[in-house]
Amino acid sequence: MSVWLVRAGKHGERERTALEHNLVTIGWGQLPDLSLLKAREELIHLLEQHYPEASSAKLSNWGGQLWSFCHRIEPKDLVVLPLKTQAAIAIGEVAGPYQYHADRGDGIRHVRSVKWLRTDVPRPTFDQDLLHSFGAFLTVCEIKRNNAEERIRSIVRGAGGDGGNGGVIDKPTLDIEQAALDQILGHIQRKFAGHELARLVDAVLRAEGYLTRVSPPGPDGGVDILAGPGSMGFGSPRLCVQVKSSPSPVGVEVLRGLQGVLANFHAEQGLLVCWGGYKSSVHQEARQSFFTIRLWDSGDLVEAILKNHEKFPDDLQAEFPLKRIWALVLEESTAGDGSAP
Repeated sequence: MSVWLVRAGKHGERERTALEHNLVTIGWGQLPDLSLLKAREELIHLLEQHYPEASSAKLSNWGGQLWSFCHRIEPKDLVVLPLKTQAAIAIGEVAGPYQYHADRGDGIRHVRSVKWLRTDVPRPTFDQDLLHSFGAFLTVCEIKRNNAEERIRSIVRGAGGDGGNGGVIDKPTLDIEQAALDQILGHIQRKFAGHELARLVDAVLRAEGYLTRVSPPGPDGGVDILAGPGSMGFGSPRLCVQVKSSPSPVGVEVLRGLQGVLANFHAEQGLLVCWGGYKSSVHQEARQSFFTIRLWDSGDLVEAILKNHEKFPDDLQAEFPLKRIWALVLEESTAGDGSAP
């Protein structure tokens, strides 16, 4: 069996449809039914007709991805979907052949049915070499290196990563920005485990202008950090913060626990930081608490750290060294999904 990377839009715009309807889908919505094509050359010719301004290299690139999606992916193959809406990766098993949907109201045309095995695996669960492969700057890509299938199936069964072997990546160009973020995620998981993660969240809140009090390790009454704006912390909004460092997604009981303690501490709002992310039921229930509670996963925390790192104390900056770099921005349409040729 093979392992395939299949993305759901540059900004994750097709993620929800993919997960809710048990499928993987790609762009190129202008193209008709591809199952009628018998050779890759016919597919290239079809692309030339619909995207006349695209270069021959780009058309060849797109043709390879589309041909793989339609003809090379097989039932029982594994598919990985890196999510843009949270710092997690969905893993599924292909359940059927390529299908063309001309009558869907959401504009999705090209699909493969999938049985989702896990939809909420935190990115730090994977070893760095697999994350590098998942960062290939393509919409459809086969992941072949470093015994990927067995290791991913092990994660589906609940085991962690196994260290990989040197971060070898497949041929497609690497998404450097995502690779850098994955390195930061890995550093936090190694260096700020357990209660140390609360110290990192506390530094973010202090940089944002809050006066804080961090609970010591041990039972905390459902609150790891109390925070209030102003020189004495008497301003508004008053926050209760709960920090969970577990690499596994949490359930609704954690959200409800934070909801229950807000009144006890006379807090107006809450912040729930869960390194391993959240089960889908949490996001559904959290909509009812939109004006009182915010949910952060590892990706949200990293975004807040990057925003405030220069305001951190010197000793924490030394523990968490970051450096801005310049990188060439690759032409997105070289490996994109045909939505913006």
